[in-house]
Amino acid sequence: MGGLRKLAPPFVALGPSGVAVRTRFRQLTTMDVEVLRQVGAHLGALASRDLKARCRDGLGHDAGAWAARKRELTPVSSARWAGAITKASHDQWALARRGAHAHIQSLEAGVRTLRHRLSLPVGEKGSKRAPGGYRSRREWHAKTRRLHDLEDRLARASADWEAGRVGVVRGGKRLARTRHHLAAAGLTEAGWRERWEAARWFVQADGESGKRFGNETIRISPDGEVSIRLPAPLAHLANAGHGRYVLTGRIRFAHRGQEWADRVAAHRAVAYRIHHDTTRGRWYLTASWQKPATRTVPMAAALAEGVIGVDMNADHLAAWRLDTQGNPVGDPRRFSYDLTGPADHRDAQVRHALTRLLYWARTCGVKAIAVEDLDFTAEKTREKHGQQKRFRQLISGMPTGRLRTRLTSMAEATGITIIAVDPAYTSRWGAQHWQTPLTTPTRRTTRHDAASIAVGRRAQGFPIRRRTAPPRTHQSDGCGHRTVQAGPETPGREGPRPRIPGPRTRSVPPDTARTRATRTPNTVRGARSEQEWVQDSLLLTEWERSVL
Repeated sequence: MGGLRKLAPPFVALGPSGVAVRTRFRQLTTMDVEVLRQVGAHLGALASRDLKARCRDGLGHDAGAWAARKRELTPVSSARWAGAITKASHDQWALARRGAHAHIQSLEAGVRTLRHRLSLPVGEKGSKRAPGGYRSRREWHAKTRRLHDLEDRLARASADWEAGRVGVVRGGKRLARTRHHLAAAGLTEAGWRERWEAARWFVQADGESGKRFGNETIRISPDGEVSIRLPAPLAHLANAGHGRYVLTGRIRFAHRGQEWADRVAAHRAVAYRIHHDTTRGRWYLTASWQKPATRTVPMAAALAEGVIGVDMNADHLAAWRLDTQGNPVGDPRRFSYDLTGPADHRDAQVRHALTRLLYWARTCGVKAIAVEDLDFTAEKTREKHGQQKRFRQLISGMPTGRLRTRLTSMAEATGITIIAVDPAYTSRWGAQHWQTPLTTPTRRTTRHDAASIAVGRRAQGFPIRRRTAPPRTHQSDGCGHRTVQAGPETPGREGPRPRIPGPRTRSVPPDTARTRATRTPNTVRGARSEQEWVQDSLLLTEWERSVL
């Protein structure tokens, strides 16, 4: 036990801090599309220029530089458009900064692993906690060259980090690289150009609490009318007062529509983003707003009706319901999904599996779901797992953070609490203590099912190990293992079975007549035995007679 790491305590996962809903524009005229294209292209060019200025400032950026950039953009757009552009540039720079830091940490982990393995003799076997040396001199030489390459990349990345330099591509690095592989992507140059320009457009505005309908730049009324405040150079395209353009079509939010309408009617802040899907030829509108911080449910209240432990795997969710004493109830459940194909398909598969999980939890009456707090950021490096390519692909494809975030968001609407637990040793200890006892001729318990029990018991604060069964001669439940985990407050949990009078226990009530007849012989039906025994009165001793 000395080699085991310290386990982190379980905690209640925080609920979502914001909401985002999307809908499609319908019945747009040719003029509407042209206005949206010109607004997006004009503001996108300003956003690219402002992002370049923000990256040039680096660590020397301050509030004065931010105000100067905003004053520069205001004459060619508007004060609110300039504020939205500068804020988006700042957020994008901060995101790139966090990505650079994560990249440096990954390089440092790779360098440490390579240095350790190169310091060992060739062919030395590793332990369960640390890898051994390389298998041959050839591999050792190749890894030496890779170490020099990683050290050089780490030096450059560290220098960029110290100087505040980041790498940002408006429109996406993947789409930019696709320009050099059009045939492999199945695109023409014109098709790629259209997609590239649409990705670099900028038509988004932040909400303002207290303003009419929660947004002065992109204003949407409760009945779905959309109007846009045009930038100053495009004011001649306005078809309404105060330099605004009103779109022909009306919008409607199918999801959380009433919640959005209530915020708009109360003039609370709502942010909007308009984007174009060139593949489908459709225009979409995304509305988002922040939610007030809600107090999390206490752990004891969430576990009052038991818990459902969930073990996440590459192709399914293994779940098992536990009662308040940590006992598995019923049969395990499995919610499968397919993570192959495009991102939309993978996201839909995850949402469908989580929907079925939450529906089952609601039908069971359970108010808490326990999941593992997984993070494979430092576990999928090439240097750590060597040539285990399939294993690296497996853990890289598991949507760990996205699944818990989406589960928390979906569970918030159903009143179910999500509890995150430390994932250490759940699969190993679950299989060790629960897989074999719960396997029956009609139920095959898998390692993942046993891990779900371990996750649930850890969330409840119970040890994963089952209670030790008594000897066979002392088991009141027959010769099988006793699997019911009685609580410490259960009366008589360690007592013997109650003595019930009757033939089964060979005992009779005290008031039963102490007479009996011999059994009817099997040879002659209906005939009584010639001898009949009746118990006589007990003989009194000399002392008892004297007392009487």
